[in-house]
Amino acid sequence: MKDRKILKNKFYLYLTEFFAGMSVMAVELGASRLLAPYFSSSQIVWTIIIGTIMIAMALGNLYGGRSADKNPDPDKLYGRIIIAAIWIAAIPVAGKYLITGIAVALIFSINSNFLIIAAFAACMVVFVFPLFLLGTVTPSLVKYTVSSMDESGTVVGRLNAANTIGSIIGTFVPTFVSIPAVGTAITFLIFAGILLALAFVYFISEKIFVKKMPVSAVLFVICCIFGHNGSFAFWQDDLSYEGESVYNYLQVSENDRQVILSTNVLFGVQSVYRKEKELTGMYYDYAMAAPFMAGVKEKDKMDTLILGMGTGTFATQCRRYFDNMNITGVEIDESITDLARKYFELSEEVPVVTYDGRAYLNADDKKYDLIMVDAYQDITIPFQMSSVEFFSLVKQHLNDDGVMVVNMNMRSGEDGDITAYLADTIASVFDNVYTVDVSGSSNRELYAFSDATCLERFENERQSEEASDLYRMMGHVSDNILKYNPGQLIMTDDKAPVELLGMKVIDSLIGEEASFYKDIYKEQGLKGLLEWL
Repeated sequence: MKDRKILKNKFYLYLTEFFAGMSVMAVELGASRLLAPYFSSSQIVWTIIIGTIMIAMALGNLYGGRSADKNPDPDKLYGRIIIAAIWIAAIPVAGKYLITGIAVALIFSINSNFLIIAAFAACMVVFVFPLFLLGTVTPSLVKYTVSSMDESGTVVGRLNAANTIGSIIGTFVPTFVSIPAVGTAITFLIFAGILLALAFVYFISEKIFVKKMPVSAVLFVICCIFGHNGSFAFWQDDLSYEGESVYNYLQVSENDRQVILSTNVLFGVQSVYRKEKELTGMYYDYAMAAPFMAGVKEKDKMDTLILGMGTGTFATQCRRYFDNMNITGVEIDESITDLARKYFELSEEVPVVTYDGRAYLNADDKKYDLIMVDAYQDITIPFQMSSVEFFSLVKQHLNDDGVMVVNMNMRSGEDGDITAYLADTIASVFDNVYTVDVSGSSNRELYAFSDATCLERFENERQSEEASDLYRMMGHVSDNILKYNPGQLIMTDDKAPVELLGMKVIDSLIGEEASFYKDIYKEQGLKGLLEWL
């Protein structure tokens, strides 16, 4: 091994291990935020991220140990750290283009398991190489740090402790500090800069000039210039807002007629607000049947709870048509609530509690006339809000003549899909369950109640509504609502495979959408496809 004075300073070696561990976790969390707008942030995507990163680290450990035994040159280790730093810095510049390109290429070449394959391929291409290089740090440092077998256990223990402490800090800082404050792109640049500085200290202290240093410095500056713009939907330049919160990627777009919130650049719309103060044309309109079922026309005050408030579209619509709605919203992402106030005209008179929906019910002892569950977002369905235990909790918070309305957003029409599981689970708790499919979408509204007269009340009260867009909408619901005949597909807190069930539906929906473009590609080739797009 080359004699390097700085290596005699054990503190610097522990510092190297510390920052390597910190950077690995920061990149892992950054990977989840970079992939989420394209593939969701479900447990499936997290599993793929963790799996591929563990593969990279394992291979890095093997290579690092073998390399350190064969050629114990610390210059090579810190050279690898420089390369890893530049690769990580380049992720904000090229990562979103690579992910989009991989998704587009695979959507034309595979017919099933698109989310799994595309997310895995994106992870392998974008994240495996730099983490492989960082995986070589620990075995290399063991070689440079252990001077005798008498102290080997102590030294290795200290190195692992330094790595673990760095990993802990690298977990908390991106999640709670850097990503919410400056975004995913700059978070990558920050940790790349730390690694680069660490390697530069080594070479400069030893008065070693390597070509990697000036080249990497220039490349890092270029990445900082072109990578600080963290736009995920890089093909759109007319967004009113694009940013990140602790929980979500957030995108607001608007035109003359409406304002739209999306938390995913590939899977569509999460909330919409019509500037003309009209019905949305979405599932919120169908959910308006629930207040009638709960007796909105005959009550002085209708206490309403919305779990998954989002931008408050349902609350705003209810207040527009009914003057006796006393609404409380629960939304886990405070940033969405801020956007709701700013862009979606959510009234300050409607309180919104920043909390998980189920946790709120556990802490709340109030009963309601109407509870809306609207917490299901593309494939990201919280299992704790899809089980028998959860819906039993909702039932306990309803008055005797109260109604629960649930927006189920992944109807596929196949037997045993996620909507069947949810409906069967709800039907095991409530005596009366009715559903209606939302025209032109994959949504299905479900109404559940214990009082058998709720449906009769709906028919009577909707007839008293003056001829209007709401009157016509309720007529459409009445014509299409069906009593649900339950099966035995029941989910519990112990077993609720919502991610796999949701992935199957998303996979099917993507396949249906892609088939149109596949046909163009087969008939007209790449040129015809590009012209169409």
